[in-house]
Amino acid sequence: MYKSQDIIKKDNEFILGTYAPFEVVFDRGEGSKLYDIEGKEYVDFLAGIAVCSLGHNHKKLTKAIKQQSQKLMIASNYYYTEPRGQLAEKLIKNTHFSKGFFTNSGAESNEAALKVAKKFFNSQNKGRYKIVTCLNSFHGRTIATVTATGQEKFYKPFSPMPDWFVYVPFNDTKALKNALSDPEVGAFMVECVQGEGGVNPATKEYMTQARKLTKQNGQLLIIDEVQTGIMRTGKMYGYEHYRIQPDIITLAKGLGGGFPIGACLITEELANVIEVGDHGTTYGSNPLACKAALAVVTELQKPRYKKHILEVSDYLMHKLKNLELSDFVKEIRGLGLMVGIEFEEKISAKAVLKELLNKGVVTSTAGKNTLRLLPPLIIQKEEIDFMYDKLTQILKEYKNA
Repeated sequence: MYKSQDIIKKDNEFILGTYAPFEVVFDRGEGSKLYDIEGKEYVDFLAGIAVCSLGHNHKKLTKAIKQQSQKLMIASNYYYTEPRGQLAEKLIKNTHFSKGFFTNSGAESNEAALKVAKKFFNSQNKGRYKIVTCLNSFHGRTIATVTATGQEKFYKPFSPMPDWFVYVPFNDTKALKNALSDPEVGAFMVECVQGEGGVNPATKEYMTQARKLTKQNGQLLIIDEVQTGIMRTGKMYGYEHYRIQPDIITLAKGLGGGFPIGACLITEELANVIEVGDHGTTYGSNPLACKAALAVVTELQKPRYKKHILEVSDYLMHKLKNLELSDFVKEIRGLGLMVGIEFEEKISAKAVLKELLNKGVVTSTAGKNTLRLLPPLIIQKEEIDFMYDKLTQILKEYKNA
């Protein structure tokens, strides 16, 4: 059996250094727990960055993957397979959407959304080619989606970039109204909660006005639900909190519960302008991925999950609110099981992350100085208590230092 340092050495030798991994080698998972190769147990408050919605090694998900892998993994989109239509129906039924396109990732889902929007603009012949996005947003790593991302650090190294994105401050209705008044703007793309930007929830007024303004101007509203979709916020889709109906939403992360799959859902009006050959994918909507996602969605649509998510998310926020009395915590914010703890400048979120990891809690950081909590949707109160106890221990150590 390999030791941690042997695995880390091999990885560093052959893997392109686009990440700076912490020196922990995870070997297996069970529920909301992870175990490193030495057998140490960790409580998972990252879930593969909001991916493992049902936790690790969920019986129904692994069973679905096993059965489908023994039957058919891929046949190409030139032919029909049963899981694709079943999954599309699950995602679209009881919504205002009409059609779906399956991808392999969130960035690809957003690329599909941008292409649908572009085709729709072109079909109108009105010269609407610009898309408005928000500062501190995150929409992916491809050339188009990294440009859509309103954070210069992500796209500046790859300049020059496409010039048809316009950035506005998040939750600033006046700035949005001004940007959307440009006759060359065709769409507004926004997250319900900015994940990578620091776990910043959109206000109800902002989202309501975004829908109102785009409707008035004949523009499209695209909501990036890559992180907020599939019950992460306590509802199937994050936009449901705002009682609006976007033209396009994009999904990924929690959709496959750990298996790579994304989706782009669109209305009938937009579907009518898409023709054969307008878009495509080799691996997207393969039956193995669709079967995995079908198992996840079927499970999460059971009423008990919604009840559980609302209960534990309220419990988590109630516990964390106690930290706002700390000298080190600036703000606690989030929606559902997507929570951010922003620290004052005198303490580093990344340093807290490292301390938590040492104490058996897996988290991540986001934005300027925010600890991000994205546990599996099956997280239990006692696991929240464990994380909270370790976090308060760390803050006490800083206070006494």
